[in-house]
Amino acid sequence: MTRYLLITVLAILGTVTGCVNADDSHNRDSGVASKSEEASTDDETNTVNGSVNVKAGQKKGDLSTVNGSIRIDDNAIVAGAQTVNGSISLGAGATADSANSVNGAITLADGARVLHAVSAVNGSLTLHRGADVAGSLTNVNGHIVLESAHVGGGINTVSGDIDIGSNSRVAGGILVKEEDHSVFWFFRWKSSSVPRVVIGPGAIVQGELRFRRRVRLFISDSATVGPISGATAVTFTGAKPPEQ
Repeated sequence: MTRYLLITVLAILGTVTGCVNADDSHNRDSGVASKSEEASTDDETNTVNGSVNVKAGQKKGDLSTVNGSIRIDDNAIVAGAQTVNGSISLGAGATADSANSVNGAITLADGARVLHAVSAVNGSLTLHRGADVAGSLTNVNGHIVLESAHVGGGINTVSGDIDIGSNSRVAGGILVKEEDHSVFWFFRWKSSSVPRVVIGPGAIVQGELRFRRRVRLFISDSATVGPISGATAVTFTGAKPPEQ
C-alpha cells in the first residue's frame, strides 16, 4: 500500500511538472547513457517515512521516499531521486539520472550532474559552480539559482525568481508561465509576488525568453540572450542589478 501511494503521488508530480514543461523530452541529450543500467539496488533506498543517504562513491538504483530528504554524497552515482516532502542534494561530482520533489529544495554541488530533468513544485533549485543539468530545470514556486552552471533543456517556472549567475549557460531559453488554476492547485503555495529574473555578467541564454505574466527582468550588458517576448529588460552594468 505504501509503495502504491508513493508511485501515485510521484505520478501526479510528473503530470504537474509536465504542464509547466510539456516538451522537455526533445531537449534531452540522447547520446548520454543512463547510469541506472550500471547501478546496484538496495531496499534501504526506497522508504515512506525517513531519509535516504547514498555514501560517497557508491552506485545505487532509484531512490524514493514520501516524507524525508535524499542526500547523495560526493561522486556517488544513482538513478532517479524522488521525494514528496523533503529536499534532494547532490554532492560534488555526484551523478543522477533525474531529481524530482513536490515540497522541497533541490541542490547540486560543484560539478554535480543530472542526466535528464530536475523538477519541483514548491522548492528552490540551486546549481553551484560547474553543475550540469542536461534536461530542463522546472519548478512552480521557489528561487532558481545558477552559479557558473549549465542547463541544457531550458528553465521553466510560474512564480519563482530566477538568478542566472555570471558565466552560466542555458540552452532552451526561459519560460515563465501564467498561474495555473487547474485541479492540481492544492500541490502548490499561491504567490502574488512578481517574479524577478536576473541574467548576470557573461551569462548566455540560447533560445527565446518568454514571459506569460508580469516579471521584473534585468540583463547584464555583457550577457548574451535570445529574443524576448512579454517583458521589457532593464540593462545593468557591474556584478548585480540595482535593487528594485
